Amino acid sequence: MIEKVLIANRGEIALRILRACRELGIRTVAVYSTADRDLKHVRLADESVCIGPPSPADSYLNIPAIISAAEVTDADAIHPGYGFLSENAHFAECVENSGFIFIGPTPDVIRVMGDKVAAIREMKAAGVPCVPGSDGPLGDDERENLRLARDIGYPVMIKAAGGGGGRGMRVVHHERNLLEAIATTRAEAKAAFGNDQVYMEKFLDDPRHIEIQVLADRHGHVIHLGERDCSIQRRHQKVIEESPAPGLGEKQRGKIGQRCVEACKRIGYRSAGTFEFLYQDGQFYFIEMNTRVQVEHPVTEMVTGVDIVKWQIRIAAGERLAVEQKDVEWRGHAIECRINAEDPETFLPAPGTITRYHAPGGPGVRMDSHIYAGYKVPPYYDSMIGKLIVHAEDRDTAIARMQGALSELVIDGIKTNIALHQRILDDAGFRRGGVNIHYLEKTLLNRRS
Repeated sequence: MIEKVLIANRGEIALRILRACRELGIRTVAVYSTADRDLKHVRLADESVCIGPPSPADSYLNIPAIISAAEVTDADAIHPGYGFLSENAHFAECVENSGFIFIGPTPDVIRVMGDKVAAIREMKAAGVPCVPGSDGPLGDDERENLRLARDIGYPVMIKAAGGGGGRGMRVVHHERNLLEAIATTRAEAKAAFGNDQVYMEKFLDDPRHIEIQVLADRHGHVIHLGERDCSIQRRHQKVIEESPAPGLGEKQRGKIGQRCVEACKRIGYRSAGTFEFLYQDGQFYFIEMNTRVQVEHPVTEMVTGVDIVKWQIRIAAGERLAVEQKDVEWRGHAIECRINAEDPETFLPAPGTITRYHAPGGPGVRMDSHIYAGYKVPPYYDSMIGKLIVHAEDRDTAIARMQGALSELVIDGIKTNIALHQRILDDAGFRRGGVNIHYLEKTLLNRRS
């Protein structure tokens, strides 16, 4: 049994984990940097431990400090949330070697799925469709790399094997630029990820970004919870997510979902996880797997009624999934808007003190946020300060409900991207549904106001 969980994260996801633990009757430990001593979950946790100064490297990425905090508070388990150390296999190993339960997959699985080349190899073996590419890391033979690109067909994308979050990738449209792109991406990958391996994929010019949520227990039972459409992006960072994906049929969902289930069984996956795909011309192409809870998990919770975070904890405690695939139902439509402390025109982070805050309400409205009036948004971390989620009987009603919720949301004292979300929801292309991952940057943001 898990009786006490240390939450190795901050912000809204830390508060989300704390609430799940409370419902399960589990005590909590909050760790925090000196910049975060006034975070809501720190005040609400049963215990709290300061683990260092504001710099993430000295606090939320400081493995010895986190392990020490678990030791002095007699925690049973550690939940990493998302970001920071959530997909760090070494951290998961340290947690388990120190006698604690890591609320997530095994270190070996995290390591394999964190290496894009190894992940693609495993997915192909499991029958999961992948983007045509090099089927492994690129070597130093320049002629072979040029031949490979010709066979795949331009444009191609050079991607870092250890990359993620939109970093470590470069599109090449012409052969004359290929070798330089490979060298540059290698150098960037070495500096950013400590791994200079890169691989090559066909660049899809008109894809949507669709992902499949899975849950797997320690006893070989795996289910999928359907898909999310995350195509509204800027610089490979998601802005709006929704479920189900507009225009995707039940047959397609079932087919790709089952492929993901079989892949989980093949690699021995446990916990919550997400398979991310590019989707173009009716075909899915695997790009990566996130071995953690996703920022956008609430839209899946809203349409299925399954509490993903609570099941992460239950699975880590050894429980069997109580839900079978035939029991999973998708009801209505859910949309999530990421609320960021940033300038809506320049997109630069906008830290500062929130002078007034009012969360929207009403049927089907959920606000996941750690902010409050008087809260000081620090400059050291990601600019996301909350997630506004709505659920309704259909997509049109969900859009209308989100428009109403955004109009009620008040965050004064700092700049936010609320106006950007209102603009997106007013856009005819978004309202039709099914736009590609380039739509926000190349179409909507390029239009004159």
